[in-house]
Amino acid sequence: MQTFKLEQQSWKDVAAYLESDNRIILPIGSTEQHGAFAPLGTDTYVAKAIAEGAAQETGVLVAPPLWFGWSPHHLVKPGTISIRAEILIEVLSDTIGSLAVHGFENFVVINGHRIVNISWMQIAAERVQRTLGVKVVLFDPAYMSKEVVAKLDFGSIGHGEEIEISHMCHCHPDLIRLDEANDNPHPETPLYRLDPQDPRDTLCYVPATREGLQQVFDRTGDTITGRPSLATREKGRVYHDHLVGRLVQVLELLAGK
Repeated sequence: MQTFKLEQQSWKDVAAYLESDNRIILPIGSTEQHGAFAPLGTDTYVAKAIAEGAAQETGVLVAPPLWFGWSPHHLVKPGTISIRAEILIEVLSDTIGSLAVHGFENFVVINGHRIVNISWMQIAAERVQRTLGVKVVLFDPAYMSKEVVAKLDFGSIGHGEEIEISHMCHCHPDLIRLDEANDNPHPETPLYRLDPQDPRDTLCYVPATREGLQQVFDRTGDTITGRPSLATREKGRVYHDHLVGRLVQVLELLAGK
């Protein structure tokens, strides 16, 4: 099967690609705890899977993923690596700047780390668009899946809930241990809601604290919010296919199709 991974190309291959296309996909996730039953790399695995699915359909190159995000609250459990937002702004800016030197002009940044990554991605995207004259589109699965999430009867977005665990069950079933998952249904919170499928969504998000997540662990035996026990591989396939289709649409818009 033909590969569209940038790291597997030679410089000559990339030069030939740039003769006819200037688009590239940048998958970004995190390395952070996702409960006792899911891998630390969950956010990056799903971003990669969406990117590579769309690449197979369009031929657009995919850059190596960024396996780190802003995850200070997830330091509550071992293995999490949290990079300061101001550093991540520079990393994304330099990544796009490097690729722009050689002729890449249209960038799609896939956010696998939910709302926590959005703020610093927006700052970096605005900077490079203003200073380099490139186009940057942010692709957030939570927002791009609103239609299909309702049809699949998923619960609200949380952390390690049935949405991303279903996706992982489709993409990497060997890395999920559902028999070890403990549900922690979403509490109803007045005024502030963080789910784009909820018309009451406010977007006014401040990351939790380690102390807050420790309280979740003390109460439930894990550090997730949602009902991962409801995750299924088939729901994950439908969800994944929908997101790949949406990403293909975004890439076609960038190509003027």
